[in-house]
Amino acid sequence: MQKPPKIPESVLVVIHTPPLAGRMDVLIIERADRAGFWQSVTGSKDRIDEPFVETAVREVAEETGIVVPAQALRDWHHEIEYEIYPVWRHRYAPGVTRNTEHWFSLEVPAGTPVTLAPREHTAYLWLPYEEAAAKCFSSSNREAILQLPARLAGER
Repeated sequence: MQKPPKIPESVLVVIHTPPLAGRMDVLIIERADRAGFWQSVTGSKDRIDEPFVETAVREVAEETGIVVPAQALRDWHHEIEYEIYPVWRHRYAPGVTRNTEHWFSLEVPAGTPVTLAPREHTAYLWLPYEEAAAKCFSSSNREAILQLPARLAGER
């Protein structure tokens, strides 16, 4: 049975440790379908009326095994639109070339265990946020990670 086309509305969740003494680590995961493509947790809505926060909670659990309530996520109230990479356009309805991505972050204690979904990701790293950003293949993912300290400073 063929999967229905993906909905071109998704989330990006930057998972990080608490900022302590000027250091903050960010979790990045390597895609199983593209070796060397590192990213934060991402994923599309399962249904058009699914709230972004519900998508984010589900994707974090599916991709990392980290189960959190919706209140644990910080909604940045920020979204971007980007062109879907041609290699992944076949997952969407014919003619769909753009996706809208809503950004969140999630603070977890250092040492939080990660259990990857092996069909989606093959490896994970906790890196200082600047290094994590530099390793991401997506420019928008890099930008989200680099914005993390300022976003957190505005909430504390």
